[in-house]
Amino acid sequence: MSSTAAARPAGRRRAAIWITLGVIVAVVILFFVFAGLYADILWYDQLGYLNVLTTQWLAGLAMFFIGFLGMAVPLWLCIQLAYRLRPVYAKLNSQLDRYQQVIEPLRRLAMYGIPIVFGIFAGVSAASRWQTAALWLNGTSYGKSDPLFHLDIGFYLFDLPFLRSLVGFASAVVLISLLATLATCYLYGSIRVSGREVRISRAARVQISVVAGLYLLLQGVSIWLDRYATVTDSNVNDMINGASYTDVNATIPGRAILAGAAIFVAILFFLTAFIGRWRFPIVGTALLVVAALVVGAIVPWVVQRFQVDPSQKTLETPYVQRGIDYTREAYGLSDIETIPYNAKTTAEQGALRQDAQTTAQIRILDPAVVSPSFRQLQQFRQYYAFPEKLNVDRYNLDGTQQDAVVAVRELQQSGLGGARNWFNDTIVYTHGYGLVAAYGNKRSTDGQPVFLESGIPTSGTLGSYQPRIYFGEQSPTYSIVGAPKGSKAVELDYPGGAEGAQQTYTTFNGNGGPKLDNIFKRLVYALKFQDEQIVLSDAVNNDSQILYDRDPIKRVQKVAPYLTLDSQAYPAVVDGRVKWIIDGYTTSDQFPYSHVGSLSDATADKDTPKPAYAFDDINYIRNSVKATVDAYDGSVTLYAWDTTDPVLKTWQKIFPSTVKPVSDMSAQLMSHVRYPSDLFKVQRSVLGQYHVTDAGSFYSREDAWTTPNDPTSPSSNPALQPPYYLTLKMPGQKDPTFSLYSTFIPQGTSESSRSVLKGYLSVDADAGDQKGKVASGYGKLRLLQLPSGDSIPGPGQMQNQFDSDPTVSQQLNLLRQGKSEVINGNLLTLPVGGGLLYVQPVYVRSSGETSYPLLQKVLVAFGDKIEFEDTLDQALDALFGGDSGASAGDNNVPTTGTGTGGTGQSGGETSGGSGGSSSANNPALQDALQRARQALSDSQAALKAGDWTAYGAAQQRLQQAIADAVAAEGQPAAK
Repeated sequence: MSSTAAARPAGRRRAAIWITLGVIVAVVILFFVFAGLYADILWYDQLGYLNVLTTQWLAGLAMFFIGFLGMAVPLWLCIQLAYRLRPVYAKLNSQLDRYQQVIEPLRRLAMYGIPIVFGIFAGVSAASRWQTAALWLNGTSYGKSDPLFHLDIGFYLFDLPFLRSLVGFASAVVLISLLATLATCYLYGSIRVSGREVRISRAARVQISVVAGLYLLLQGVSIWLDRYATVTDSNVNDMINGASYTDVNATIPGRAILAGAAIFVAILFFLTAFIGRWRFPIVGTALLVVAALVVGAIVPWVVQRFQVDPSQKTLETPYVQRGIDYTREAYGLSDIETIPYNAKTTAEQGALRQDAQTTAQIRILDPAVVSPSFRQLQQFRQYYAFPEKLNVDRYNLDGTQQDAVVAVRELQQSGLGGARNWFNDTIVYTHGYGLVAAYGNKRSTDGQPVFLESGIPTSGTLGSYQPRIYFGEQSPTYSIVGAPKGSKAVELDYPGGAEGAQQTYTTFNGNGGPKLDNIFKRLVYALKFQDEQIVLSDAVNNDSQILYDRDPIKRVQKVAPYLTLDSQAYPAVVDGRVKWIIDGYTTSDQFPYSHVGSLSDATADKDTPKPAYAFDDINYIRNSVKATVDAYDGSVTLYAWDTTDPVLKTWQKIFPSTVKPVSDMSAQLMSHVRYPSDLFKVQRSVLGQYHVTDAGSFYSREDAWTTPNDPTSPSSNPALQPPYYLTLKMPGQKDPTFSLYSTFIPQGTSESSRSVLKGYLSVDADAGDQKGKVASGYGKLRLLQLPSGDSIPGPGQMQNQFDSDPTVSQQLNLLRQGKSEVINGNLLTLPVGGGLLYVQPVYVRSSGETSYPLLQKVLVAFGDKIEFEDTLDQALDALFGGDSGASAGDNNVPTTGTGTGGTGQSGGETSGGSGGSSSANNPALQDALQRARQALSDSQAALKAGDWTAYGAAQQRLQQAIADAVAAEGQPAAK
């Protein structure tokens, strides 16, 4: 046998091995892809939103095939026609002959491969724009027309973006087909160049002229659509968006002329296919280029330079007014109430008497400062954690609304230290425990928070609820929970327990994640998380569920991909569960005549850092959806909040039955829904310019405002002051309401140290009450506008006055003794007493490792007068001549202890009110206070010893003692 014959079987064997390896690799890759897709199906199906996933997949797949076929078929057809209609006996030059010899062996592959490659790219591009197509197919009328073309605004939101994308895609297809036609015709002799002479065969002429005519026809349509885009383009020196005088009188007519000219030249190309003369379309194309230069550029420049610039303010005023009106419409500012506010600057006795309800609810607990206090007093174990910034909510306690600083006690596995392993991380330590809430307007005698809900097990005033936090902002990447009935629980529930137990265990019994009830699913998730223990561990059984994607905002984003979500999710006890509440927005950048701005820029402040890269320009926003995520089982519920929003209506057609009506909200949930902070930040950013409603004044920019920098942010890295939630009564309101507010200073001022206050923006943030009805005033924006001659200090200037005050500085130096750190809390501004009251809590933190901020002093200021006292009530009385009138508030209840009790009933002094009976003259009160002190001491001792039974008993005694003290307060003192 020859060596050649022997080599053939060996070569075949090697080829078979490589083919086998290739098939194995392909199968493995496909299985990894399948595992990811199947895991998504399981996740969405368990959550009840499988139609959201399948709709996206089907829409993307449909758009891919449309894009693929829309590109590949015309390109293939043009190449085929150019080749099949080539001159059979064409005489080629030697260079082309060599090209043909090289290409001919690959001709069939190229004729199919080139369209396929371009088709794939076009399909991927089209698939990424499925949302644009879906919005066009399901577009909803806005109900209001633009002032220029008198088309419904829905045309600009839904139709125009799709039509422009469609024309752009078609233009790309025709242009690539034209280039492919020219290349094929040249290569196979249909186009021959001999010196200056160009010869084109009849078949090539017909094909080229028709394709070129189609391209020009599409350009005519594109130019025509560009007329409508002028109402969303920046203009008038970037002052407003929308068509200006030059656009209306030069650009738009010019584009209409150019569109007609392009269509006329396209007709000339079509005629060339029949008459065979290239002169007319070539001359027409040259004239079209000249017309584009003259009509599209020179004429608008002449109009702008010689007609508009000399009289710009006069000519542009109507268009600036359109920009003002439509911007306020797009950002929900049309109904804002502007109130002239002649703020007093002299503090008079009893000035706060009419605002006693507001001053009684002044929040002296800063959610951005007291997180270390929560950790020290309520963390209990290193594997629990609280966020760096807490949230502000409110609860109805005995018929009175109480502002509270709240947070959930989440699991922090990094605190396990050496106990970390796969079993502990995945099976044992799976969830956090309980919601902790502190009175916003109270502190203990030594400056600690006073908790209204706290401890493990949870206790306080919020009643019984499911305290386990399986889904939160700091939850592990994934946990495996659930066990067969009757089996021993292995999940750590909380430290301590009955009869002196060191720990209490539990088993998740909800429906929170896909079940791992067969080996195939376990393999799928082992691949997804790159963890073989999911398959190998005997802790995983047929009753196990895998919980992942546990961040509330991420869960809502996955089930509602069309929403832009607020940066903050906040927890609340609702209907016996801890629910995360998230606000969702529908946005657009296509609203006519509306100001375009970056959402990230508008929402960035001290509490919300700006992302490094963000492409999120908008000029329309609505808080269209309120969403909840159950902290126990992760269930997501979407509620249609703004039922008039056409964007939401359109998405509801695309994803039917995913959003519930707001009437399905429970009364308790309604009582915790609030006006979202990010929407408010966007609105205050826009109002810095657009509070001016007169076009002439707006054009001059003579009264532009900005949000002041937070006075507590470092000078090396200044950041805007965030808006604050407070219960307050604005001028014109009958009663205080839970509100969100911010302030304004003049724009362009150097560092806010010398900035005076120009405006005060507030919105009614309380959506409803326990009756389940949306409050009639919810979302009402009020803008207090201070007279231009007033010099009310802004936050930065007030902080400087505070820091430089000799008396204050002396007391601060005393507080800093022993290397203690003084921390300025949020500087609040309240429109009370006919003026503006500043309130700032001052915290002190010692240098010890386990130290935490203690509220020691309160700053108050009214006009130029400053007081700095131990309590808010004392400071207000000193500020207003010994009697502020604020002591009539609802907070005048005696409290005792240090605030460390598990139930949060450990009290402390209140922020407002110094009245009340003296315990020295009231034996019943004395006895109750003594019992409370003893119970508190017993609680602390039991807590240190880990004796949870004794701890619970002491807490019960503490609650009873406090109740007795409150009752005794109302009894007459002994004579």
